[in-house]
Amino acid sequence: MSIGRKILIFAAAVAGIGLANATPANAQATRTWVSGVGDDVNPCSRTAPCKTFAGAISKTAAGGEINCLDPGGYGAVSINKSMVISCPYTEGGALAGGNGISVNDSLAAAPGTAVVIIRGLDIFGVNPPSNGIRFTSGAALHVEDTVIRRFNATNSQGISFQPAGAAELYVTNTTISQNGNAATGGGILIQPTGAGGSAKVVLRDVRVFNNDNTGMRVDSSGNTNATGISVAIENSQFSGNGTGIAAVAVGTNPIVIMLADSTVANNSGTGILGNGTGVTMRVGNTTITGNATGVNAAGSSTINTYGDNRNIGNPTVGAANNGTFTGIPIAKQ
Repeated sequence: MSIGRKILIFAAAVAGIGLANATPANAQATRTWVSGVGDDVNPCSRTAPCKTFAGAISKTAAGGEINCLDPGGYGAVSINKSMVISCPYTEGGALAGGNGISVNDSLAAAPGTAVVIIRGLDIFGVNPPSNGIRFTSGAALHVEDTVIRRFNATNSQGISFQPAGAAELYVTNTTISQNGNAATGGGILIQPTGAGGSAKVVLRDVRVFNNDNTGMRVDSSGNTNATGISVAIENSQFSGNGTGIAAVAVGTNPIVIMLADSTVANNSGTGILGNGTGVTMRVGNTTITGNATGVNAAGSSTINTYGDNRNIGNPTVGAANNGTFTGIPIAKQ
């Protein structure tokens, strides 16, 4: 065989290896990166990052993760698949008119299965804002080490959790402030929708401050699922809002809330409000003070105490209006 032919065969073999190992142009990466000096035409790699979350998400595989390389404003994003956006070691800003982050997998091949984790972001509303995070379809939403603020238009919420199916919400070490507008909106709304909607919610180390209208509203209106809503709140603060925590049940749709080791203080309305026969709230080792009214179990709702709360000084100045818990203190198990 001639030397020239050997060279041609070798070159063809090398080319074949290259083609076999080539990555398709539209392949999605498991981990992508954004940077304040990036460009959304880039592949979103560490050395060639994108500039926005919206630019990175289309290049990130389902179940993948977007990270921030440096401080920046990375904009709003809509998420329709399992995804992590994690920027705990730098400023991961998302200035947004409309919704800051939307989670909706209703048009996915397997709707109601997306698990989304938001970690270490500063989500800030600009004119006109809607909601900091809005969740309407998926399996679970985790919000960790995040600040959500200034979503203050009519009906705006810091977190609007309104799943059409069974879904879970976990919020940890997060501050939600300056959301809502006058008599609408607020910090957190839990309101499943339709015949399929239900919610399991856990809040821990959450600070809900200075939101207009309601700090946290748990609402079964518009929901006909008998599974209902279950909420556990620990070591959290609801202060400077209109109402601190409100649970409103329509009919007998169940809402069950456990509130422990927390502070509900200095709200301009009621600290803890229940309304409707479907509402059962249990409160333990919690300080309720400085509110216009401490506790109000309205509409045949039930607000039980474990007998170790400090419900006093509502309001701070003027005639006492602490309200009363329902029945006798319940025994600790």
